[in-house]
Amino acid sequence: MPWMRSHRTALAATAVAPLLLTVWAAGPARAHGAPTDPVSRVYACSPDGGSASRSAACRAAVASNDAPFTAWDNLRIANVNGRDRQVVPDGELCSGGLPAYRGLDLARADWPSTRLTPGSALTMRYVSTIPHTGTFKLYLTKPGYDPAKPLAWADLPEKPFAEVKDPALTDGAYRIRAALPSDRTGRHVLYTIWQNSSTPDTYYSCSDVVFPAGRDRDGDAEPSGGGGGESTASAAANADRDNGRTPAGSSSAAEPRRTDSPTPSAAADARSRRTPDSAAPDSTPVAATGGAGSGPSAPLLAGGAAAVLVLTGGAALALRLRRR
Repeated sequence: MPWMRSHRTALAATAVAPLLLTVWAAGPARAHGAPTDPVSRVYACSPDGGSASRSAACRAAVASNDAPFTAWDNLRIANVNGRDRQVVPDGELCSGGLPAYRGLDLARADWPSTRLTPGSALTMRYVSTIPHTGTFKLYLTKPGYDPAKPLAWADLPEKPFAEVKDPALTDGAYRIRAALPSDRTGRHVLYTIWQNSSTPDTYYSCSDVVFPAGRDRDGDAEPSGGGGGESTASAAANADRDNGRTPAGSSSAAEPRRTDSPTPSAAADARSRRTPDSAAPDSTPVAATGGAGSGPSAPLLAGGAAAVLVLTGGAALALRLRRR
């Protein structure tokens, strides 16, 4: 009877609706980013950070957080509008002042780090899973920086040593090219601010870096400050490495160079190569409200594909019920 067919069709639609709501609720999550070379603390200490995530500094950071840095690409604050020094408190620069990332602010000299050469050309690899326009600002802590003290704005110069606007997203990453200052030795922090112009968000990250010691007037190697330098011989042996991608620990120069480079895992690379429509609005809550337990943002395509499957199945079910 017609009324029975209509009743069955309504029941089928009622059964499908909750599934559609679940799919679309998960789908609109957007993608974000962080530096992987020189490796940032948040990426090195994430589940994707490889052996670096098992370092003493990362274990301490996770313990301080009471949660792993699963959402390593989501360290951002909305509506800062260039007021970084007013919004982010001293001692909380690496976390952006977000409780979900507070473990990144621990003052210690054994964070996973990257060896760099003073005055050389730097190419930062900033992984992102969707294109955003915006400006990258790179700061390097001043000479005499003490990693045993919390990082403060006074440790950074007033102006960045590099500022790059709207670089292209290629193979899942932005590549920020700049000349490094030539007057740094020992352990420092490369502080990156990415202020989006296509979203209201600003991203913050700390990358720990180590510069080899220079030579004094007698040709002898000068001691490196900050507790993390490498010998001149070691630096020369690794001069041909692009940006010194192998992470350096806080060990002495006599210790052999570590080879467990925290490059992105296969899962992270797969995420970084997905480029859903950048015109869609960014609807993911900022980290302050989203919590550290949620993983890196999933592209819209996965949710859309699942929704299509559910819609197709629901339509087929309704049609079969109407034919009875």
